[in-house]
Amino acid sequence: MPQPEYDHMLDSLTRAAFAYFVNEANPANGLVKDCTRPGFPSSIAAVGLALAAYPVGVERGLLTRTAAVVRTLTTLRFFWNSPHGTEPDATGYKGFYYHFLDIDTGRRAGNCELSTIDTVLLLSGALVAALYFDREAEEEREIRELADSLYCRADWQWAQNGEATVTHGWKPESGFLPYRWRGYDEATILYLLGLGSPTHPLPPHSYTDYTSTYSWKNIYGYEFLYAGPLFIHQYSHVWIDFRGIQDEYMRAKGIDYFENSNRATHVQQEYAIRNPLQFRRTCGCRHCECCWGITAGDGPGPATLTIDGIERHFFDYLARGAPYGPDDGTIAPWASAASLPFAPEIVLPTIEHMVHVGVGPTSCRYGLVASFNPTFPGPTSLGWVSPWNYGLNQGPLVLMIENYRSGLIWSLMRRCPYLVAGLRQAGFSGGWLESARAESTAGPQSEILQ
Repeated sequence: MPQPEYDHMLDSLTRAAFAYFVNEANPANGLVKDCTRPGFPSSIAAVGLALAAYPVGVERGLLTRTAAVVRTLTTLRFFWNSPHGTEPDATGYKGFYYHFLDIDTGRRAGNCELSTIDTVLLLSGALVAALYFDREAEEEREIRELADSLYCRADWQWAQNGEATVTHGWKPESGFLPYRWRGYDEATILYLLGLGSPTHPLPPHSYTDYTSTYSWKNIYGYEFLYAGPLFIHQYSHVWIDFRGIQDEYMRAKGIDYFENSNRATHVQQEYAIRNPLQFRRTCGCRHCECCWGITAGDGPGPATLTIDGIERHFFDYLARGAPYGPDDGTIAPWASAASLPFAPEIVLPTIEHMVHVGVGPTSCRYGLVASFNPTFPGPTSLGWVSPWNYGLNQGPLVLMIENYRSGLIWSLMRRCPYLVAGLRQAGFSGGWLESARAESTAGPQSEILQ
């Protein structure tokens, strides 16, 4: 239950984080910068998060509905009409898109891969937009039609490359990447949307193979499905309300994925309290219960320094994890904040602490600094502070705060026929899924999206 005494803080944080998607977007094509670092390209995942954030902006009075429609329609038109083929400078191929795009031309940036997971985040945002913009106005109808067409174009079977699971991506110069989405990671939403496709669906056994390498652990007295970086316990939850629904794996464990993320969040806090590597904290206490959030993100390295008699190895951008590492003392405030729906009793005081020590909206243009490291030498007790913000951080901030406060994104996606079909194909049952309507053959004329 949302706590009113924190409303002002959450309003301020949402407003600041949402501004990223207004200020760092190209209004000509809807592309959003991956990072505020000068010269950085657009990230298609950041675009997907922006598409889902625009409805939040409308509901919170940060953007007019008309302005949100214009931004959304510009974005979807760009992706539908952009060059699609095997050319090395195309925008996408087989319904998937390159991880990074030149923010002006919209063409592939550098030698990046056609990314399956980042495409899924883009398509998820498009589906949220299709469900939110439900009026009969011509522009809103076009949003629904374009989102539906983009989703249905993705060839999930091609992305399997002959095996059960889905590959990480593909390059025109060298073909499919050698890595696949297996084990518990951010790709749960990928498999569920792939299973629900009416055009090129994944077979049900692909999800079974995906879950077959899960790792269940008991850490600090919490039994849960393990993943070290906190974002893994959040990204699929941005879109899906996992409360009360279970697949075969979770039915056998007696919990759901939402409860699993609650336990992972508590493990992160407990790791911070124990602080086994004795990193410095902002408040001077080495066992601070409000100074946690270990995930993928920016860092002060690469560097090796001797601090307090201990040789420390610091990393740059890296997927950090708790409690098994890697960990160099870098904390990502957005990551703890994005766990708000799972464990508000520990996250709200943590956000309050982060704001108090100076990594919040009063000192950061976009709400919370991306990351900081009190152990790495710096001019204040915060130590090293990332000078950049990232779309992949700002999106979960906006969307998970809103899911905690109103459940907006969850309530929209519960009406998505493709997601509902995918959940059922994956063996999920219980809770809200029992009363959800889904048409297994939903296509362009789906009454929900149209």
